[in-house]
Amino acid sequence: MALYEHTFIARQDLSTAQAEGLVEHFSGVLSENGGKVIGTEYWGLKTMAYKINKNRKGHYAFMKTDSPAAAIHEMERLMRLHEDVMRVLTIRVNEHEEGPSAVLQAKASHDEKRRERT
Repeated sequence: MALYEHTFIARQDLSTAQAEGLVEHFSGVLSENGGKVIGTEYWGLKTMAYKINKNRKGHYAFMKTDSPAAAIHEMERLMRLHEDVMRVLTIRVNEHEEGPSAVLQAKASHDEKRRERT
């Protein structure tokens, strides 16, 4: 099996719970096809650089997996068919980085600076 990182953007009109539910749903798809989810992160509702399907914002989610190629293809196929998912990016990596992703690290740093100001 190979290591992959997946990032997807869901529609802005979903609630946070629904967006996190999508992560669980697609994690289940991988598990059913012989894959394993190592870690997930919900990055939140973010403004995009350009409109996608008339949406200015989107819910971003990130998953680290150890799965066979067939499981990845099935998950991507279902993501592309799902009406709430706008974009999908899957990258094969040699190894997963330990700890939180760079996005969450930057968010934590920004939050610390904000607390110091007040």
